[in-house]
Amino acid sequence: MKLLPMLLAGAALAFSAITAQAEVRFGIMNESYPPFFAKDASGQWQGWEIDLMNAVCEEMKEQCSIVELSWDGLIPALQSKKFDVIWSSMSNTPERSKVIDFTDKYYNTPSTLIGPKDEKVGATAQDVKGKTIGIQVSTIQSDYFKKYFAGVADEKTYQTLDEAFQDLSAGRIDYVFGDSLALDAFLKSDSGKDCCAKAGDVADDKEILGAGVSGGLRKEDAELKAKLNTAIAAVRESGKYDEITRKYFDFDIYGAK
Repeated sequence: MKLLPMLLAGAALAFSAITAQAEVRFGIMNESYPPFFAKDASGQWQGWEIDLMNAVCEEMKEQCSIVELSWDGLIPALQSKKFDVIWSSMSNTPERSKVIDFTDKYYNTPSTLIGPKDEKVGATAQDVKGKTIGIQVSTIQSDYFKKYFAGVADEKTYQTLDEAFQDLSAGRIDYVFGDSLALDAFLKSDSGKDCCAKAGDVADDKEILGAGVSGGLRKEDAELKAKLNTAIAAVRESGKYDEITRKYFDFDIYGAK
């Protein structure tokens, strides 16, 4: 009669081991966004955001996988349960929060304009009057343009920032508007360092630009949100966050507390 309790105890341990290693699927944009994520020569994803994902998964003791989609397909794919969390440099904005939930932030940087080296410096509506600005589609920068620059400058949208960079280098547009770190990576590249320079950061507008980059979740996934928030905090407190950041940046990208 002692066999049944032993079997039940064994089954409980096995179930516990399985649930502790449940797969969490992370959705990222299927285009390179260095230094946050890009594929290496072997086709493996690497970069700051990938390293942070791995550290967070290790902290949660979960198996994690990556699902690749187009940028503008990330939120619909999350909602249709093709993966569990958006981990793709997505800013937590009031507009997006209407349809999905967010973890605590894991970095925050300004939005920036870059242009030819001989272009005048400045990032106000007056500075860009009559110019054409390249912006990735469905981004907070596109929303910002519509509020502050529409009617003053022209917006040209792109599926990827790389396409915008190509047009900027070729002189087909006057500026590219995006996250400062992604644009800085281009300015340091072989194609960017000769042609282009930073024009300036735009004035902040938290209603549009948000409160920082966070993981995006379905609103009903409160348990996963709590686990991710606990893991993000633990990675920061342990010093692992700073260790990862030093591999890619010479400054703190977390932003103001």
